[in-house]
Amino acid sequence: MPEGDTVWQAASRLHAALAGKVLTVSDLRVPRYATTDFTGRGVLDVTPRGKHILTRIEGGLTLHSHLRMDGSWRVFRAGERWTGGPAHQIRAVLGTADRTAVGYRLPVLELLRTADEDRAVGHLGPDLLGPDWDPDRALANLLADPARPLGEALLDQRNLAGIGNVFKSELCFLLGATPWLPVGALPADRSALLPVLAKKLLEANRDRPVRSTTGRRGQHLFVYGRAPRPCLRCGTPVRVADQGDGSRERPTYWCPTCQTGPAPQRSAA
Repeated sequence: MPEGDTVWQAASRLHAALAGKVLTVSDLRVPRYATTDFTGRGVLDVTPRGKHILTRIEGGLTLHSHLRMDGSWRVFRAGERWTGGPAHQIRAVLGTADRTAVGYRLPVLELLRTADEDRAVGHLGPDLLGPDWDPDRALANLLADPARPLGEALLDQRNLAGIGNVFKSELCFLLGATPWLPVGALPADRSALLPVLAKKLLEANRDRPVRSTTGRRGQHLFVYGRAPRPCLRCGTPVRVADQGDGSRERPTYWCPTCQTGPAPQRSAA
């Protein structure tokens, strides 16, 4: 599930494969850009912004992509067989003399002028893994709507950029609050800890092949995906229920003993 850490990894792989090199292959397989050809242009850099990837190309152009739930960018050596899905799921191919980047199932793929990147990412809050990170601003954004459930506020990329459903559940566990607790009801000491802890978790995972929030071998996550297994801290069965983020319902995990605050009456152990 792509979140800020995995998007950062994907952008890093793309940057290593393409930046500073001239494109010899250019194929955007979406109708709007079917005739676009970057062949002969150099790639300047590939930069992550929250869950977005910005591939900047000579001539003042940026290819903006977003992975959402199922998208991925794969990098292959020259002559290597492409793996990542059937050919009809390929949305973009960018190749150099020795590497080829293939974008599978990309739900968002658009071409922008680099000067207009804010059209795609200007709405985002401070990026947990970016140079614009500002913990005070992120916290102020979260607390601007104190009645909003904590889990929903964390998923709102306008507040802070990079948290997805996994980190949402894990952060709420580490803060000792259910995802349905109004963010304004979070005690002041835990509110102050929230942006610090969020950044620590994403930074710790941006270079890991397997995401971990526990530091334990073989038990990588405290609550996400663990229902109905016992909580790693207290042994109470972990519960799961859907929680919205303003666009869709997502499975949300919590420990009813370690986390205080409201929770849905209908939930599964």
